[in-house]
Amino acid sequence: MAHTFLLEIGLEEMPAHVVTPSIKQLVKRTKDYLKEQRINFDSIKPFSTPRRLTIQITGLSDKQTDIDESVKGPSKKIAKDDDGNWSKAAIGFTKGQGASTDDITFKEVKGTEYVFVEKHIDGKPVSEVLMGMKDVITSMTFPTLMKWNVYDLEFIRPIRWMVSLLDDEIIPINILDVTASNISRGHRFLGQDTKIVSADNYEQALYDQFVIVDAEKRKDLIKKQIEDIRDENNWIININASLLEEVNNLVEWPTAFYGKFSEKYLELPAEVLITSMRDNQRFFYVEDKEHNILPYFISVRNGNDNYIENVVSGNEKVLTARLEDAMFFYKEDQSKDIDFYVNKLKKVSFHDKISTMYEKMQRVSVITQALGKRVGLTDNELSEVKRASQIYKFDLVTGMVGEFSELQGLMGEKYALLNGEKPAVATAIREHYMPISANGNLPETKVGSVLAVADKFDSILTFFAAGMIPSGSNDPYALRRQASGIVRIIEAEKWNFNLEDMMNLFIQDEEIAKVSPKLDQTKEIDDIVSFIKDRIIKVLKDNKLRHDIIDAISGTNNHNILFIFEVAKVLDQHKDDNEFKESIEALTRVLRIAEKQSFKDSDLNVDQSLFENDSEKALYNKVSEINKYYDLSAKEDFDELASLKTAINDYFDATMVMSKNDDVKNNHLRQLTIISNMINWFADLNKLIVK
Repeated sequence: MAHTFLLEIGLEEMPAHVVTPSIKQLVKRTKDYLKEQRINFDSIKPFSTPRRLTIQITGLSDKQTDIDESVKGPSKKIAKDDDGNWSKAAIGFTKGQGASTDDITFKEVKGTEYVFVEKHIDGKPVSEVLMGMKDVITSMTFPTLMKWNVYDLEFIRPIRWMVSLLDDEIIPINILDVTASNISRGHRFLGQDTKIVSADNYEQALYDQFVIVDAEKRKDLIKKQIEDIRDENNWIININASLLEEVNNLVEWPTAFYGKFSEKYLELPAEVLITSMRDNQRFFYVEDKEHNILPYFISVRNGNDNYIENVVSGNEKVLTARLEDAMFFYKEDQSKDIDFYVNKLKKVSFHDKISTMYEKMQRVSVITQALGKRVGLTDNELSEVKRASQIYKFDLVTGMVGEFSELQGLMGEKYALLNGEKPAVATAIREHYMPISANGNLPETKVGSVLAVADKFDSILTFFAAGMIPSGSNDPYALRRQASGIVRIIEAEKWNFNLEDMMNLFIQDEEIAKVSPKLDQTKEIDDIVSFIKDRIIKVLKDNKLRHDIIDAISGTNNHNILFIFEVAKVLDQHKDDNEFKESIEALTRVLRIAEKQSFKDSDLNVDQSLFENDSEKALYNKVSEINKYYDLSAKEDFDELASLKTAINDYFDATMVMSKNDDVKNNHLRQLTIISNMINWFADLNKLIVK
């Protein structure tokens, strides 16, 4: 007989952003637990609201599957003494298996006889197994945790009630002072406690108490209500997916409504209006058909439409207060010029162990010029990025950004344009923060890209030099995100330069030296190169590249970000070629011999007079020819390495590498080491899996 199990964890209101990941976690942990316990089931349906995490498991088997197994014990020699009596080892083994020596059989394993006991374990009833869901609940993890009363348990919010039903039978689960029952709670204001008659009627029982427990149904209802308001008023509404998700996790019985604000606030930049509504108040903003912001907003109430006019009025007052503050700061900020704010940055700390924000801008200004020249900016673009780098942090000390920190960069762009700065300069001020997330948008302009990379390089260099290096999950200054930004921008812009060389150029620049913090930045170069290359690997993993190709790339001696990405692309493109396996096998044969050698670069001179056969000369000539134009591009380098296959195979067929003559042997090893260095510059091909 198939069963249905219902588990509801009732809580104080959870933060909206943890509801969805928490219910997903509960589903996964439950699946893992049931699999571990040998309980078969059809599906697990999740339900969630701000006050509850619920799963409904259908198609549960009556009990665990039985186990029949043959358990191996000691060898026959150890199991019996010289007189043929059972030894202590045999007796102890059988007792440990819940059997006796009468149950022993002998089986031969690889020529030796061993003691075996055949075991049959009856599966426990599902009702008994489900009591273990207590451990599933208490093992859950959350980004923030709470303790309550005198208890030691930490959870996202205090547990107030639980429902645990197998069909219509209560499964006793106790957590702290809460004992599971068949009584759930309805909407905090509209509903009341309600009895869940069986695990099958949970959704309807809660709906009758003004709780829509199916998050997707609730979300669809919210979306439809917003669309109805939109259509009635002939508006354009951007139903932002993340905002919809957040609002959905704030309500149990949604009712959408709209309110308005004074048209005078439309003087504010659209970004300010949107931030005030969407980010601060969780309102959906309204546009006309030309996508101009209109003085209206849509919000969602956690309740019905009773006294909705009071709710509308209250939300209008709250929004008006925010917009009034924004209007004040917007006008006040424009009463001062950019130089005023730049000078204020002289007293603003970038970090107390490093420098002021003003000094950071001075460093970045020099870095942008070195970087800009390297990547081919025009004289006009160099002038634009220089101006941008001299002022790009000025909006941090404006009133608007002080009140709405999420507008940093955006207000810098707005204020720069109002102060007569070139559009390219203003755009770079906004773009230097990009990407603002792991997969966020990248700068669209070259000037903005250079400023973004220069700013991020400076942060990583100085924080590493000050000893504030990310470890484990600890990364308070978001250096991993900044390194990922550098990697993604360089790859997108196709900038070709060596990381180590570039950072040394930044550090050694005389102009930077004048404003550099009193920190030794050179000692951390190797660690920073590894740190940034780790971000390359992360990006490639996100792109679902085959793991062995990623391993091969991570072992390269090359520090050119663009080249590493190109190598990944080339290996991925060629991995299924007919010749790929043979080429890689030939090259890795060289690597396996050369990796044991420790020649210095200055010692890698091959003496042709020591050659003993034509294959040595042919390989030498082939490698010499390739070396003239090697390292032009990943595609060409791969083609050149692959072209060595025949020469390498002929060489090994005709040559005794480990000659008894030490001079000849070392000459062989030098020749193979040169090839090995070429290969390792490309990738660690030993890591590739070829079939």
